[in-house]
Amino acid sequence: MENHTSVKSSPHNNTCGCHEGDYGCAIYVTSLLFGGVGLPLALVAIIALRSVRADHVVPVYVINLLISDILQLFSCIVRAAKNETEICNNFRIIQNYGLMVSICFMVIISLERYLCVAWPLWYRLRRNIRTSVKVCIVTWLLCLLLYIINELLVKKDILLAIFLLLPFPLLIFFLCGTHKALIRTHSVHTVEKRRIIGVLVLVLIIYTLLFLPDIIFLSSENKNVHVTAYILIDFSPLADLILYIFMRKGIGDKILAYLCSKMLRNSHNQSVENSAMMELGSPVETCNGEGDNKSGDVVRF
Repeated sequence: MENHTSVKSSPHNNTCGCHEGDYGCAIYVTSLLFGGVGLPLALVAIIALRSVRADHVVPVYVINLLISDILQLFSCIVRAAKNETEICNNFRIIQNYGLMVSICFMVIISLERYLCVAWPLWYRLRRNIRTSVKVCIVTWLLCLLLYIINELLVKKDILLAIFLLLPFPLLIFFLCGTHKALIRTHSVHTVEKRRIIGVLVLVLIIYTLLFLPDIIFLSSENKNVHVTAYILIDFSPLADLILYIFMRKGIGDKILAYLCSKMLRNSHNQSVENSAMMELGSPVETCNGEGDNKSGDVVRF
């Protein structure tokens, strides 16, 4: 998470907005780009999800995820536009808080998908909007409490590193558990299975590529590592929008169907090539006119 301070620019200090140093302008450009593109898209996505059925709780978590993304995107724009120490520090806190909330809701979405498949009866009895709203309120308050505790600690990076690392094994467990449960069940349609696995895989990919590098940032003094982590974290709200697309029926289904058909086609072509080579024999056997069978018959498996 971003933890650098800002001062007003001077002739001896290369500063772009709240971002200082040799790479400050690079972070400034990416912040404006990601914020300018992601903020209106996140607002449109929330409007599209405004109507929620009483038995459909997933959009509630997605809406809260998008709200946390809006906090991050708006903070990115403000910190790129302003160069005052107090404003920079305040919006750094808001951005980091939004990041923590975003991570929590990614884990909650994965947990909800896992419970829906692995414990369907238990999940159906407790699935309602009121419970989802309570979970969301507790999540926001818990993240606020953890962030305040982190700010009061002498070594702030320790709690943040634990917070960033803890969801990783949980996401892997939810993915593996959901995959095993989907193999055993026959009541879920193939398209729905594909969508559930696609969402969990995408959440794990987003977390692995965008959030885990921030742990390296917290433990490294290399400026190149810092810049890379800053840019990846600023990009994370846009990645959440990709997750929203995959969770929507229609567009996400077409993308997943195309990817699955592509993989099946490649697998089929590979199996055809292997069968052809098995029937023809190895190159040496073909040139000598003999195989493992001394009578010259083709050995079939």
